[in-house]
Amino acid sequence: MKPITATMHRSVTRTFQCQYRLWAPAGYKAGTRRRYPLVLFLHGAGERGKDISLVLKHGPPRQAAEGRRFPFFLLAPQCPEHRAWQPCVLSALLDEVTEAWPIDSARIYVTGISMGGLGTWSLANAFPERFAAIAPVCGPFIWIQPERFKKLPVWCFHGAMDEAVPLQDSIRIVKMLRSHGVAVRFTVYPDANHDAWTPTFNNPAFCKWLLSKRRRAR
Repeated sequence: MKPITATMHRSVTRTFQCQYRLWAPAGYKAGTRRRYPLVLFLHGAGERGKDISLVLKHGPPRQAAEGRRFPFFLLAPQCPEHRAWQPCVLSALLDEVTEAWPIDSARIYVTGISMGGLGTWSLANAFPERFAAIAPVCGPFIWIQPERFKKLPVWCFHGAMDEAVPLQDSIRIVKMLRSHGVAVRFTVYPDANHDAWTPTFNNPAFCKWLLSKRRRAR
């Protein structure tokens, strides 16, 4: 099944537009009663704009474009130029997609790279009850409310040699969460620069870990 390119039109307090690509799971058939997990992928600052093909540059969207089939719906929105990821827009997008497709609401995950890593932290901080697990990759530091993550599995990734977003940014967030009793997995690639996403998304253990998580009652 070819990926779907679509634009969200949804009213929250005002109308937002958000282009996105959506890939159906391997073996998916229209009309099925089965419900599937969904992985929301947030790209970095360099993929912002109006050219939706830019979302294929890195991570799972690139793998999907190269022919890899996943056992989940893969949702890759595009952030407008000169903007940052907005939790309210992403939450509205999730509403739209989960209403239209057979998504298991207990198995929704979010991951992102660089600016998308920051977006992952921000979205989970705003709507922790929506997600079964999150995986920020080389995201800049952001102030969060640690108590909102206590029931949310987190696996954070960063390159030790990162010159774009210092490793210390992830260390600060991880320390903040752990000091409040949040169990966070934290992987540092000792020889990696900003590209911490290639080893992360090429690691079969990552996908296995992600899909093993189900949203718990909060």
